[in-house]
Amino acid sequence: MQQVQGEKVSFKQINKLAIPSIIAGISEPLLSIVDTAVVGNIQENPTEALAAVGIAGSFIAAIFWVLGQTRSAISAIVAQYVGEKRLEKLQSLPSQIICFNLLISLGIYLLTFFFAHQIFSVYNAQGLVLNYAVDYYKIRAVGLPLSLFTFTIFGIFTGMQNTFYPMMISVAGALLNVVLDFLLVYGIEGLISPMHVKGAAYASLVSQGLMAVLALRLLYKKTPFKLKITFQFHPELKRMFGLSFNLFLRALALHITMYFANSYATSYGAAYIAAQTICFQIWLFFAFFIDGYASVGSIISGKQKGEKNFLGLQILAKDLNSYAILVSVILACFCFLGYNSIGKIFTSNTQVLEVFSSVFWLVLITQPVNAVAFVYDGIFKGLAEAVVLRNTLFIATFIGFLPSLLLCNQYDLKLSGIWVAFTIWMLFRSGILFFYFNRTYLPKKK
Repeated sequence: MQQVQGEKVSFKQINKLAIPSIIAGISEPLLSIVDTAVVGNIQENPTEALAAVGIAGSFIAAIFWVLGQTRSAISAIVAQYVGEKRLEKLQSLPSQIICFNLLISLGIYLLTFFFAHQIFSVYNAQGLVLNYAVDYYKIRAVGLPLSLFTFTIFGIFTGMQNTFYPMMISVAGALLNVVLDFLLVYGIEGLISPMHVKGAAYASLVSQGLMAVLALRLLYKKTPFKLKITFQFHPELKRMFGLSFNLFLRALALHITMYFANSYATSYGAAYIAAQTICFQIWLFFAFFIDGYASVGSIISGKQKGEKNFLGLQILAKDLNSYAILVSVILACFCFLGYNSIGKIFTSNTQVLEVFSSVFWLVLITQPVNAVAFVYDGIFKGLAEAVVLRNTLFIATFIGFLPSLLLCNQYDLKLSGIWVAFTIWMLFRSGILFFYFNRTYLPKKK
């Protein structure tokens, strides 16, 4: 492997990219967290509503992760072209990818719309939980094409080493979502009737629309790309689909993990899926927070690959892991300090709080392991190593998570068992990527 000596990326440079990316990243789970907290505190059937939003929200997230892999792929390709100083050669690629995403997401929405009852029945949802989940999904999932459009544009910006504009768009969407959640879910006497779960879904949908409009405007004003449709396929389209397909398979494995976790939690009862919803929303918040440093890995590693600066890549991985682990420890410590209060933000149900408190410590102590996995995820996406990421998720899911979950269920560990399986899943992910990176990208001793 030929190496080019390059300058070390400074702490200031990393954080110039990471901090806006963190803010943009946590805006996405904050949409779901606000939905969860607002719905969990309504007067009418709060436990069932909370469970329903958790089930439907996780299904939407799974679809989004499966379809949204083109963001990582286009970011990696743009970053490499930036490093090679030939960005103008990508002119028609973004519009072709956006058209593809819109068509696929519209097709999936129409398909799932008509089978929503059957889909959420598979999650073991019944009665009110099932009805609320279907109501929430049918409204909020309209925004899938909008979110994919926005996140594809985010991929273009991050590939161009710019995380500021995605941050601004995400913050605007999150703030609007918070305001609309309170207005539409609880209503205003004499002006707006309370809309319950449907109100939370409409709030997210309108926020997704705003973000799409802002993303389109900034794409035209701040990048050389335009949404001009050409019928001559770009030469990079084949590699783009190859990367996306492998990341798509990876996301399917991730979806399988989420499906079994939520399905088992639902089968234990409404209190368990409600507590699982809270735990998972906090886990996602941590993940997207730390993903700010992972996105720096994706942005810079792609550029370094284009420059053939592999020595700089090795230093980057070490630094990003140090920062991400430190951030994860700080976040976990804050949560431990407020351990008995955090659950009460989401619900006042005593049974749900009891189940939540019994497992939340597991969510927290595994955060440093998660940090390593997320950083290497970002680096390998930037390197366009989609096959490695796919195989890692397959091994972690089918050899790590599922056997652990089945064993824990056999011993009736319930929600604790689910999070033990999650912990093993993340150990597999971080361990495999750590060893592969060191074997492949560290200099060989002579």
